[in-house]
Amino acid sequence: MKIAEVAPLYESVPPKTYGGTERIVSYLTEKLVAMGHEVTLFASGDSETKARLIPGCSRSLRLDEQCSDKLAYHLGMLDDVMRKAAEFDIMHFHIDYLHFPLSRYCGLPSVTTLHGRLDLPDLIPLYRRFRGIPLISISFAQRNPLPWVNWIGNVYHGLPADLHPFHPEQGNYLAFLGRISPEKRVDRAIEIALRSGMHLKIAAKIDPVDREYYESEIKPLLRQPHVEFVGEITEKQKADFLGNAYAYLFPIDWPEPFGLTMIEAMACGTPTIAFNCGSVPEVMVDGVTGFIVNDIEGAVKAVEETVSLDRAACRSSYEQRFTDSRMAEQYLELYETVAETCPGHLTTADENPKTIG
Repeated sequence: MKIAEVAPLYESVPPKTYGGTERIVSYLTEKLVAMGHEVTLFASGDSETKARLIPGCSRSLRLDEQCSDKLAYHLGMLDDVMRKAAEFDIMHFHIDYLHFPLSRYCGLPSVTTLHGRLDLPDLIPLYRRFRGIPLISISFAQRNPLPWVNWIGNVYHGLPADLHPFHPEQGNYLAFLGRISPEKRVDRAIEIALRSGMHLKIAAKIDPVDREYYESEIKPLLRQPHVEFVGEITEKQKADFLGNAYAYLFPIDWPEPFGLTMIEAMACGTPTIAFNCGSVPEVMVDGVTGFIVNDIEGAVKAVEETVSLDRAACRSSYEQRFTDSRMAEQYLELYETVAETCPGHLTTADENPKTIG
């Protein structure tokens, strides 16, 4: 197939450090190319890919200190996409709803994977207006706020099988990886480690929007002797950071759409202790890939019980459920179905093609 993958411009594809959506776009793009498909990637100019790259900006916008209007570059990229749309069998968007008016009226096959949360009131009138747009979820939990839109499939994220090597030995520290933000609850991770008597390593970025929260709420907690703040790490560093840990802490306090770091830890064989929010019960296998808990007391108990888990079984669960090959195959099924029915012409959620997930 001739496929267009349209990525956000905030991070490169793949990202240099943090960036979940762009990382998944990279894994999917490279796997589709390896499978023999003709893929065009619309992304930042510092992206690295075996596909044809059409840059929407010279470098990722988060790293470009000269960029003050990120939306302007996305609109320019969308103009490039629409000018070339007739070249593709399918266009796959990963930029939330930004393209909806264009993709609805161009009448050409397209799908949209939604990577973010959908429980915001402002989204309801928007998705009612564009309820015919073919959408793909990354977990069934993600759909809960908008069950009536045109869901055509659910595809869980996947990683290359050789990306994170298996670490059979249990480490001696707890790990936290991601962003420092109110919903990620690194403060919970710090308390869990303290009450468990374990060292905690924190590898996280701090977005400008969360800087005040970090300075007032989190920075004072980092002075405790059991806490080590590592900062942002690269993909290469991530494998050892997660793989050498005793357990990975995922103490979220929001409706997580997927949680890529859970399967990254799983690939390393490192169990995850996760709070029961959003997609967690779909991604985790409680008692196999870690433990699902409801509060800090449960998490502390889970730390004690993690010693009994089989790290090989954790890795096996990843191999069965969350590889890039499985992800690409499921997306291809959806591409083929949508290309045949051309749902760019759909106007209501009732006109719903085959669902895969």
